[in-house]
Amino acid sequence: MDRTLFFSAQAGRTLEAPRRIKTRFAIGDVVKHKTFDFRGVIFDIDPVFANSEEWYSSIPEEIRPDRNQPFYHLLAESDESDYVAYVSQQNLVNDALTGPVSHPDVHQYFEQFENGRYRMRRKLTH
Repeated sequence: MDRTLFFSAQAGRTLEAPRRIKTRFAIGDVVKHKTFDFRGVIFDIDPVFANSEEWYSSIPEEIRPDRNQPFYHLLAESDESDYVAYVSQQNLVNDALTGPVSHPDVHQYFEQFENGRYRMRRKLTH
């Protein structure tokens, strides 16, 4: 498999990942966690786990996700608060039918919510 290296500031190190990955979700998609009661909009995607070892080790071993899958950065919301979440692909399902996300930072990244997803602001795209 063709692989590449990339530096993750969040992990504080260089990581190896497949040069091409297949993701189930895209930036702007609204998703929810399969187990925990929160939902959010995806604003960034890592091809493999790219957070700190401390973060990964803090997840109980019996529910710890595989590192070799896409991980998504979400502007997340729950009944209690709004926050940024980092979630493995295996733990997400589509939640577009529930409507837009009310996270206060949504409008920094996205334009309108349309057809079940957000469109990223033009100034943030390549």
